[in-house]
Amino acid sequence: MKQQIVNAKIVNEGSIIEGDLLIDGDRIAGINKFSTDIEHTIDADGGYLIPGMIDDQVHFREPGFEHKAEIATESRAAVAGGITSYMEMPNCNPLTISEEKLLDKRSRAAKKSLANYAFYLGATNDNLENIKGVNPALTCGIKIFMGASTGNMLVDNQQTLEGIFSSTNLLVATHCEDTPTILAAEQGAQKKWGEEIPFSEHPNIRSTEACYKSSSLAVSLAKKYGTKLHVLHLTTEKELALFEKGPLEKKQITSEACVHHLFFSEEDYELKGALIKCNPAIKKRSDRDSLRKAVIDDLIDVIATDHAPHTMEEKSEKYLKAPAGLPLVQHALVSLFEQIREGLFTVEKIVQKTSHAPATLFQVADRGFIREGYFADLTIIKPNNAGSHVQILSKCGWSPFTGHNFSHQVTHTWVNGNLAFENNSILDVPKGRALSFDRT
Repeated sequence: MKQQIVNAKIVNEGSIIEGDLLIDGDRIAGINKFSTDIEHTIDADGGYLIPGMIDDQVHFREPGFEHKAEIATESRAAVAGGITSYMEMPNCNPLTISEEKLLDKRSRAAKKSLANYAFYLGATNDNLENIKGVNPALTCGIKIFMGASTGNMLVDNQQTLEGIFSSTNLLVATHCEDTPTILAAEQGAQKKWGEEIPFSEHPNIRSTEACYKSSSLAVSLAKKYGTKLHVLHLTTEKELALFEKGPLEKKQITSEACVHHLFFSEEDYELKGALIKCNPAIKKRSDRDSLRKAVIDDLIDVIATDHAPHTMEEKSEKYLKAPAGLPLVQHALVSLFEQIREGLFTVEKIVQKTSHAPATLFQVADRGFIREGYFADLTIIKPNNAGSHVQILSKCGWSPFTGHNFSHQVTHTWVNGNLAFENNSILDVPKGRALSFDRT
């Protein structure tokens, strides 16, 4: 089917062009390219037309934790938020630590995911041979929980770390926090408050020191072995010294910021409490502001979500029992557009960090850009005239952004040329596809 999107501000590769976009089947057929046999037309009415976000870090909880979330529900929320592709983490049950489990997840997603998908192979202290032998076409990269983890995925054996960093040609993505440092701080907090630890203590327990000790180790190992390293969800100003400015294509070691760490600060714990408890923790305003500047300066390369839902019942527990993690995919892009409105970022910069950069970093084939011949993974974002009180599509049913009236809204999302979301409605369209990688 041939479709056209007209009257759009097309944002791509550092520029904004006003015009029309032609879609032929599942691919982009051209910008301002004339055709006589159009079957469907969408008027963008001056809205921004951008390549769909490629979210390189989500937890969709399937298999094993379907009471929190499922691939079907969370991919619906993602599409409603303008995310057309995602890369999902391995700490489910059973853990995704073998090729067999990767294939199981891919099979599940093929049946029910509305967005395109890829899955990380998780590292443990004893699955080095699985990492060495995995078919690289089946995974976006190797995920290591360095120093801190939920579940049985803590990799704290130095010999194992050396083995992983020295033996894989795949991208290694790391969660960097140091467990002994965290446990010591937690014990100190328990002595002071008992079971009534305030949530405002979370950034002191999951501290700057805990983050830096682990991330500096990851960077040193990558430099030692020439590993392609991507450090996930930076939260501190101190860690930024480990990375270099410049174009992504020239970097061996890259970093990511997440939308909630760019939006919230420790001042929000008083109101939000457990609803913004996440690992690593949301920290000081000065850390948040430094992360924002690092995005602008191309010190931070990618913006993602780390979408990690829990039930409201679970989040209603006291500090020590309330799990860490937030549902974020549905509001990721619109939260970034708030910072555009405030003059912090440009639309071009946000598209670079949410679409172009993850496609380039992970060598995703034919996605992440508005280019002729690329898959038509697209979204329209427009000023919000109807308020932000829309249905929460994540299975958990809540959002840390509740109460915030966003200035922009996602009105349309296409996945592989199929209109999957239109004006607050999920459409019955073919499912997403497995991402493929152009690795040479």
